[in-house]
Amino acid sequence: MHAIGVDIGGTKIAAGVVDEDGRIIAKTRRDTDPRDSASVDRGVIEACQELASTYEIGAIGLAAPGFIGTDQATVLFTPNLPWREHPLRDIVAKELGDEVKIVVANDANAAGWAEFRFGAARDEQDMLLLTIGTGLGGAIVVNGELVLGAWGVAAEVGHMRVVPGGHYCGCGHEGCWEQYASGSALVRDAQSALITEPARGTRLLELAGGDADALTGPHVTQAAQEGDPLAVELLAELGRWIGEGSASVAALLDPSIVVIGGGVSAAGDLLLAPARRAFLDQLSARGHRPEATFALASMGNDAGIVGAADLARR
Repeated sequence: MHAIGVDIGGTKIAAGVVDEDGRIIAKTRRDTDPRDSASVDRGVIEACQELASTYEIGAIGLAAPGFIGTDQATVLFTPNLPWREHPLRDIVAKELGDEVKIVVANDANAAGWAEFRFGAARDEQDMLLLTIGTGLGGAIVVNGELVLGAWGVAAEVGHMRVVPGGHYCGCGHEGCWEQYASGSALVRDAQSALITEPARGTRLLELAGGDADALTGPHVTQAAQEGDPLAVELLAELGRWIGEGSASVAALLDPSIVVIGGGVSAAGDLLLAPARRAFLDQLSARGHRPEATFALASMGNDAGIVGAADLARR
């Protein structure tokens, strides 16, 4: 059975028809205005209608950022769109008909499910996925099942507090893990280094066009891949935070694999190797238990589409 997966972002919607093996056989996209809820709804509906006009569709999965209710129908809250208690499934079903099953999922959960079913964790039963981008998203699979929690908002690992009184987080608290293990944290620390260690920051400043405020995560990754010592150290520090936080999650959930995705994962082993080391350094009872492996996500930007479609089909 073919299913449609829709990955809803702040300014665009990507959608695709996905077969039972996780292959995307058709794609489309829509640009939207994140300030206009109706614009996003229309984009989702139009993308689904376009794909359903060509393929026989049995299910539709909608991957949305933010907190999703246990009804798998309502977006309770999302910081990047004006959705509060938003009945997304019912709005889409009104236009597409009730005969097609429609499921709403958190976007990180959808991406994680794609990695679990078809990607880096396809041979595992217990997985922690971390998406290292502007923030830190997560997805957890335990014994082959996606963990949603009592109210549908489990796996918000980026908001575990790791430094009491630490950096302020957009969630309203201080010291959240994503303030130390994200692309934003990498850029913040790099910009700080340009001020405190200007002699070592020559290459980074050059890549940023001479403007420290224009520095981005990809600039740091490029410099590190060229062998720039400061950039290598910055990625190693980011990896340390990823590994130490993952060890805390392992104390609770004991995953067999930690999958690293998101934009910063492009750094590859420059990020993965220090993450592994820090994880093992902080792993409780090390030497008396199996140790989780670390791997890079393999599904790329299509993970949200594939995961949303598969969750809806299942």
